[in-house]
Amino acid sequence: MNDQNRPVRNVLEYIERAARQYPNQPAFMDEHTTITYQELLAQSQKLGYEIAVKVAQIRRPIVVFMDKCVECLTAFFGIAASGNFYVCIDTGMASERIRKILDSLKPAAVIGKPTEQEWMFTEYPLFSFDTLLHSDAQPSEVLKRLHSIRAKMIDTDPLYVLYTSGSTGIPKGSVICHRSVIDYAEWAGSTFHFDHTTIFGSQTPFYFSMSVLDIYSAVRNAAALQIIPKKLFSFPIRLLEYLNEKKVTVIYWVPSALSIAADWKALDYVKLPWLRTILFAGEVMPTRQLNYWRRHVPHAVYANLFGPTEITDIGLYYIVDRELKDEEPIPIGSACENMDAFAVTSQGTQAGIGEQGELYFRGSFIGCGYYHDAARTKEAFVQNPLHSFYPETVYRTGDLVSLNEHGEYIYLGRKDFQVKHMGYRIELGEIETIAGAFEKLLRAVCIYDPKKDHILLLYQGNAEKKEILFFLQKYLPSYMLPDEMIRLRSLPLNANGKIDRKLLQEQYLEETK
Repeated sequence: MNDQNRPVRNVLEYIERAARQYPNQPAFMDEHTTITYQELLAQSQKLGYEIAVKVAQIRRPIVVFMDKCVECLTAFFGIAASGNFYVCIDTGMASERIRKILDSLKPAAVIGKPTEQEWMFTEYPLFSFDTLLHSDAQPSEVLKRLHSIRAKMIDTDPLYVLYTSGSTGIPKGSVICHRSVIDYAEWAGSTFHFDHTTIFGSQTPFYFSMSVLDIYSAVRNAAALQIIPKKLFSFPIRLLEYLNEKKVTVIYWVPSALSIAADWKALDYVKLPWLRTILFAGEVMPTRQLNYWRRHVPHAVYANLFGPTEITDIGLYYIVDRELKDEEPIPIGSACENMDAFAVTSQGTQAGIGEQGELYFRGSFIGCGYYHDAARTKEAFVQNPLHSFYPETVYRTGDLVSLNEHGEYIYLGRKDFQVKHMGYRIELGEIETIAGAFEKLLRAVCIYDPKKDHILLLYQGNAEKKEILFFLQKYLPSYMLPDEMIRLRSLPLNANGKIDRKLLQEQYLEETK
């Protein structure tokens, strides 16, 4: 279904090409299952046909309610083949959050495996993955129907919706189309030189936007994606040994996952000769932990990637090309190909070098908006504030950045992480960056209590408070020093593997009411 003289317009063309060129190459692997590209294509077509028979319309949302596994990925592509778009809901997700997503989504169907949680989906047609896969339709009939569906699709049709937390407590469903994912996968593949020998080590959940790079870079390059068991991230040495066992060449992890290996000095005991590309995003990477990785895996390429779910995944990137001090923030870099990033000051002008501004994105990675939520779409997907000459929708991130002398963006924090303390505007992220450089702290988070006008530093490590204060005084003015410091045995992580700031904020404010 792919004329090789034209650009790719549907992500399924990647699988079709890979199945022709490398039919027996593993596509996706987990602890129990391996599927080749030839098998992936065949199963996606069977699923697509059966879904199309049962769901008469196209361009409708279909929920995938499964654990992170090979079958989950196969379901994504089966849904795409049916002309619809997928929404991944993890089986471990809180039932109240699932209910809110379903209320917003009103899916055409739910695909999964028999579970004890089926009662949550009784309002919607529920299809068993295994039953759908065992189609007895004739191959010619399957291909005819799928070809008819493909002929009605364009590259701006939705591919998936990913739900993120909303400030109102109602999840926001970012709608991302085929074109955005294709352009993103093309950029990632050419920038980091992925090919059919690449093996991705997948850490993030499939309902998290970081998984998009792993999944679609894999199929674009006929590469392999190895799902890493979640339990291994509690055992750093075993985790690294697993990477070697599976000969993983690329990892794209949240900084908290990388920091675990650094905090436990796991690389002192396990070498990683196969690993050649180390990417990170989702939260601020502590420079001290990055430097540990760079010392122990010096042959790898390191890159800091930055962007929200609303622009597919990433819009800025920085390939680490120089030595960075432990207390120096890692740049988030410059814009990806066919993307543009700019910052707008509080006066409404474009920020120059050294000026602080709110980050905006424009370009082909930008999503379609929020599903069934015109009001919040209008707030975030706005007219370019730098001109009014013609309609141009850009995405307003809510992130504060500045340009350094190298022309690289530096992340300063969220607008809602900026606080006014003792008459000064303070970025809590700046305090965290400096605290993260102190070798006796494993990690640290700053929280602001508006009732007390106090900055609280929550930290994990064996340092005494006076030691931390002495270190911070070297780099921060007095008005940025924490008013309180509390040592925790560990900082909680959310389902995506990032530090759970919301939980910490709720716990602290609850305790101080």
